Amino acid sequence: MRVLLVGASTPIGRAIAERFASGGARVVGVSLEKSEHDLLAADLVADCADSAQAAAAVAKAVDVLGGLDVLVPAAGVMPIARADRTTDAQWRAAFAGCLDTFFFTARAALPHLSDGGAIVAVSSVNAFLAAPWVAAYAAAKGGVDALVRQLALDFAGRGVRVNSVAPGMVGGAALPGSHGGYPIRRTITAAEVAEAVAFLAGPAASGITGVVLPVDGGLSIASPAAFARADLRARLDDDG
Repeated sequence: MRVLLVGASTPIGRAIAERFASGGARVVGVSLEKSEHDLLAADLVADCADSAQAAAAVAKAVDVLGGLDVLVPAAGVMPIARADRTTDAQWRAAFAGCLDTFFFTARAALPHLSDGGAIVAVSSVNAFLAAPWVAAYAAAKGGVDALVRQLALDFAGRGVRVNSVAPGMVGGAALPGSHGGYPIRRTITAAEVAEAVAFLAGPAASGITGVVLPVDGGLSIASPAAFARADLRARLDDDG
């Protein structure tokens, strides 16, 4: 399997690279800075929110790998600001880092993807679960999910599947109370996100396309009342 991973230098990106490499895949990574990951067949530096740089990165990956089977756009930018205080620069940064990067790399990669290839984007539960002060990020990730469905429809005839994973909070174990609202009583690990990406990219998911798969420990199915009310919380904590 030949994989181009966008956002390889992030914790989730590194976990994805490790997961694919452990299964025998060859991975080219591209990020805004060197990822210094020795598992990569090539470690490219490019801003894929720029269409020309995205196209060049895809071309280099195809050259290094001798083709392309899987594209994983895992990059993202999350400005923290209430909507009325979100600057133009913050809004544009979120859309550039999340949605533009996805679109430009997908547009460049699709002509090279093998029949039966796959795109697996990394979205977020914030695309469908509101959280304070992430308006730009939530809107951009919502766009990612919409683009997933559109590409899945447009390229199904070629056998190219397009899906996304929507992680909850990753690596929040050190934050007091971060597990509140998570039925599994903890936040998510980068390795768990990587497993979901590898599944959707692989033959076991050959019948799945246009899907947003939450990797969120049940966060998106749980009523906030179950965690806000002490009586309900006690019932959840009752092993009996």
